[in-house]
Amino acid sequence: MAIFLGAVIVLTAGIVVVVVLTRSPVRTPGCTVATPGQNGYTFTPEQMDSAATISAVGTKLGLPPHAATIALATALQESKLRNLEGGDRDSVGLFQQRPSQGWGTVAQLRDPVYAATAFYQKLEKLPGWETLPITEAAQEIQRSGVPDAYAQWESQSRALAAAFNGQFPAALTCRNLTLAAPGDIAASATAELGTARLSGAHPAAQGWTYASWLVGRAEALGIDKVSYAGQTWTAESGAWAQDSAAGQDLSLHQAPAAQPTE
Repeated sequence: MAIFLGAVIVLTAGIVVVVVLTRSPVRTPGCTVATPGQNGYTFTPEQMDSAATISAVGTKLGLPPHAATIALATALQESKLRNLEGGDRDSVGLFQQRPSQGWGTVAQLRDPVYAATAFYQKLEKLPGWETLPITEAAQEIQRSGVPDAYAQWESQSRALAAAFNGQFPAALTCRNLTLAAPGDIAASATAELGTARLSGAHPAAQGWTYASWLVGRAEALGIDKVSYAGQTWTAESGAWAQDSAAGQDLSLHQAPAAQPTE
């Protein structure tokens, strides 16, 4: 819908002409996760891309959604789900992990897959982490100067973890994306999810896990269409919709690479 800005009145040959000035609405990029009984939470495409990777690594390691919730709350507090080049002292990356504290090299910690894996490995060594409150588990790992800060991100993190673990269909959408050149989906899926086989038939929860990951990573991998269980998401619409032609199997499509101009 156009936005009305005003009108200019022009007198021409004794005839009054009204010229209406309009401006197209700003198309703001964004991603939303909404689960039953909760308000929707909005993130930037960059944030959702990071969330998709963090959650996927937990899936690859066979960890429950509670682990992803802890990891996501930690990354939201530490970096707002951005892969930061620096931070407090020598902290870097999504979790603001420090090379001087034995987390890895700077290059390793700037790799979201490595950083998430390192976080989960330390979480698994924490006694009773499966039943610890989110903020307590995060604090045990991070040793933050603000130990209760992780609690503020619990609801957002639970919603993200639920969507990326396939607990709710079509719970995650992204819109107004600037799609990158088509990326290597098989390589990314193998590194993050532990499998290159995404297309085809899957149990419902697994299928929605993969579908949500594809939408969350759509901008970076140049994905413009994902279909599963009779629904289709497109980058153009920015939403899931019933699609009788979609079928029940998972399928995806990447936008064609831009052709160089002569």
